[in-house]
Amino acid sequence: MVRSLWTAATGMIAQQNNVDTIANNLANVNTTGYKTETNEFKSLLYQTLQTKTTTANAEQKPIGAQVGLGVRNASITSQFSNGALLESESTTSFAVQGKGFFAVRGNDGQTYYTRNGDFNFMLNAQGGLTLANSDGLPVLNTNGQPITLNGDYIASRVEVDATGQVMYPDAQNNPQPIAGLQIGMYQFQNPKGLVKEGDSLFSVTVASGQAMNEATNNNLEKSVIRQGYLEGSNVQVADEMVNLIVAQRAYELNSKAITTTDSMMETANQLKR
Repeated sequence: MVRSLWTAATGMIAQQNNVDTIANNLANVNTTGYKTETNEFKSLLYQTLQTKTTTANAEQKPIGAQVGLGVRNASITSQFSNGALLESESTTSFAVQGKGFFAVRGNDGQTYYTRNGDFNFMLNAQGGLTLANSDGLPVLNTNGQPITLNGDYIASRVEVDATGQVMYPDAQNNPQPIAGLQIGMYQFQNPKGLVKEGDSLFSVTVASGQAMNEATNNNLEKSVIRQGYLEGSNVQVADEMVNLIVAQRAYELNSKAITTTDSMMETANQLKR
């Protein structure tokens, strides 16, 4: 009966992690570019109580008898389906339709990737403008370099087309592309293998594969950039609430298994009195 105590305990731990994941999804329901996470489980080792040949008269049996030792979390997987487009009044808000990621350069010099296109122009040391995210990390172009404009440009007049090409109006007020300035879009063979770094940033791992540049890889389906929009979270609140109820019920059932086992052991201990 002690086995049931440990088995039920693993179930409670697993469901607690499940509730933590659901709570994180609900907390980020309004986070730009957030991707919902799902908890996946797998069973633990099994103990063989009886093999298929151990009958009283040593006759062959069709099946054996095994009992499991509980459950544990196998993985927490991000679902990279597209979120809804939310209109923004900012001209430096960008939403991605497709599989692409924006790239930013971290303070440590490493490249990180994000679906959060809530960007702004900030003044740089040369008196020009640099496109950056809300934490001041520069957004990278198709060549992996920061998107920088000199001091002759006005941030509010900068436009970006669906391919990410940065443009500026000429004397006749017709948008003209600025050479060498195109917002970089990057894809991954296995985006679920990316590591979440916080602040809506992801980093590359062996599991995700190296970033593939949409501008140089013709085998990739090109993403579309929408200026004046942000990609909302893809969390489905109704689904998360149902999952929360299911997780709570599973937690209660495992708790009940522990109390039942405790009562049975108490009864067994009283038999010798």
